[in-house]
Amino acid sequence: MSRRLFTGGRVIDPLKGTVRVADVLIEDGRIKAVGRNLRAADAEKIDCRNRYLAPGFIDLHCHLRQPGEEQKESIASGCRAAFAGGWTQICPMPNTTPPIDSEALVRFELEAARTADAARVIPVGCCTKGRQGKELAELGGMWQAGARAISDDGSWVSDAGLFRRILEYAKTFDLLVMSHCEVPELVSELADEGVVSTRLGLAGAPGVGEAIAAMRDILLAHLTHARLHICHVSSAETVEVLRWAKARGIAVTAETCPHYLALTVEQLNQFDTNYKVNPPLRSEADRKALVRALIDGTIDAIATDHAPHSPEDKDKEFSAAASGIIGFETAFSVLYETLVVKKTLTLPELIARLTVVPAQILGVEPPRIVPEAEANLVVLDTEATWILTEEKIVSRSHNTPWLGKKLRGRVIATLLGESFRLNQ
Repeated sequence: MSRRLFTGGRVIDPLKGTVRVADVLIEDGRIKAVGRNLRAADAEKIDCRNRYLAPGFIDLHCHLRQPGEEQKESIASGCRAAFAGGWTQICPMPNTTPPIDSEALVRFELEAARTADAARVIPVGCCTKGRQGKELAELGGMWQAGARAISDDGSWVSDAGLFRRILEYAKTFDLLVMSHCEVPELVSELADEGVVSTRLGLAGAPGVGEAIAAMRDILLAHLTHARLHICHVSSAETVEVLRWAKARGIAVTAETCPHYLALTVEQLNQFDTNYKVNPPLRSEADRKALVRALIDGTIDAIATDHAPHSPEDKDKEFSAAASGIIGFETAFSVLYETLVVKKTLTLPELIARLTVVPAQILGVEPPRIVPEAEANLVVLDTEATWILTEEKIVSRSHNTPWLGKKLRGRVIATLLGESFRLNQ
């Protein structure tokens, strides 16, 4: 029998919004007891005084690059990087090479994740075959294999009739449809359209390009009564569309990402391609609109959009460089400093956006630190300050604007079943 005893920590219950001091005893991958002054003479003891214990995080949106670009990130390396950042369940997007659009590829993804002995994968299959936006993928087969959501992330399904059929079929299997919203004729992935893009001579992408696509998808979800989720919301216009939809009871949820909450288009002034993401970083007004939407529930959850790239993809002129940054290992620190330290959200409220709410969106059981539950938790040190170096990064890729920066708040340990990691 394997035992671990986490002593003296402040246990967060994001479902109730409470914090209490307690020990947590784990036996053979399950929570045996939660309470004060627990004893287990043969247990490995982890001192959690002045630290928090929270349920493991669920990432609704990330990229693992396998199959096709394993030099950037494999499924196994991505699962280990996620685990290092406190993510115990992750939803990799299917825009791989080839795309995850069949039962066989979903099973391949699950098996590759099992060998990592780290975070678990909740598969997301394609909406259309090959992500070509022309015909339905094998939705039923992917669902049977374990997919719980579908997306053509990286591309918007611009054919309205086809997207309606996708929603109708997805409803049959209770699959969540996750939409990457951008009208291609209005969108450039270089920079937010405005003063900064004009000054820097970069092609602009107005926020309405995202909002128009979101509105069409929301109206079709309302028509079909299917579950729709809007990915990586970046603009104030999209927030208003979501607010309009939720006021009318339409079954739509949405996520944003740490970089849209912490950074703005002003960061592009140095032409550092580590700030190039898609959708692009936007104005301070957009950033504030996203924060307000997170507070009032218009935006439901926060996802990393972890997007690993090799140096060859990033070390180019800004217009030619790949879009995306890695996010697993910095997300908690960035969010803690941006939202909790600034008293925008309480720590339990932030943890809820990373745990309970993503679980509810996906339709899976939310992790909780209660007796008899599977061990699924993280240890957080909110007083820790640390500098992100290449040596500390577990991901195969290092494309992040936080490299070399001092961060506050850190995931100290992650536990899922028998899998355990202690960050040094």
